[in-house]
Amino acid sequence: MKLRDLYARPGLVFSIEFFPPKTEKGEENLFSEIAVSKSLNPSFCSVTYGAGGGTREKTVELVDRIRRECGLEVMCHLTVVGQSRAEVRSVLERLKQKGIENIIALGGDPPQGVVDWIPHPDGFHHSIELVREAVSHQRFSIAVAGFPEVHPRAESREADLSYLREKVDAGADVVITQLFFDNEDYCRYVEDVRRLGVSVPIVPGILPILSAPQVRRFTSLCGSKIPPRLEKLLAQVENDDEGAVKLGIEYATWQCEGLLRFGVPGIHFYSLNKSRSVAAIFKNLGL
Repeated sequence: MKLRDLYARPGLVFSIEFFPPKTEKGEENLFSEIAVSKSLNPSFCSVTYGAGGGTREKTVELVDRIRRECGLEVMCHLTVVGQSRAEVRSVLERLKQKGIENIIALGGDPPQGVVDWIPHPDGFHHSIELVREAVSHQRFSIAVAGFPEVHPRAESREADLSYLREKVDAGADVVITQLFFDNEDYCRYVEDVRRLGVSVPIVPGILPILSAPQVRRFTSLCGSKIPPRLEKLLAQVENDDEGAVKLGIEYATWQCEGLLRFGVPGIHFYSLNKSRSVAAIFKNLGL
């Protein structure tokens, strides 16, 4: 089922993101985690593309396998970075052939160790070009990214908001946000976007913390902040991963409760290929 139809149905849409493992054992473990996640009855799951688009072949294989073997609706990540236009079109054609209907069009992260983002010489330069390309194939329902705390490479908040509107005008059906830890950032973002006339669903992306060092690294890369309240809690589990997991479950549950009161259309969970935290959050929320 296409994203636009999933979000048009009554009720909340819950979705879970995974990333392609690097080894056969990792892939085996991933499908064990997916089996647990399936019991939560998510509306769909997504698979990331990797920094620099480096896992695109594995990503396409995984979304196909998850759909066929697990019976889950899927969304495939697609990025500008590291690909020519011909390679992007080839991926879209392969997805069409496999019956994949949903993609999320992203700028993407540069390869590890590369500081400055440089477009492929024969590639697209911006995610809006991916949206237009996907629309031209007349097959896909398209999600795009939103940034409650502003995209790290944006000239300004106003420019970032304006660009989001352009992506929606180009054909995006839903916005899924970057991770954030202060619900006020999301709420303000939604209000600002609505004032621009954007009416598509704006879905909050939630990351259940697994370790203090990990979340510090993630936020530094994506430009999200760690609020003072969370910083104090993290300091108590700096070298305690089990304690950090429990904190992550509690904090994400608190975030989700507030977001549901605000009236979100659903929640997208960045699972990091671990089902435990997401399952615990679902239980805490009575889902």
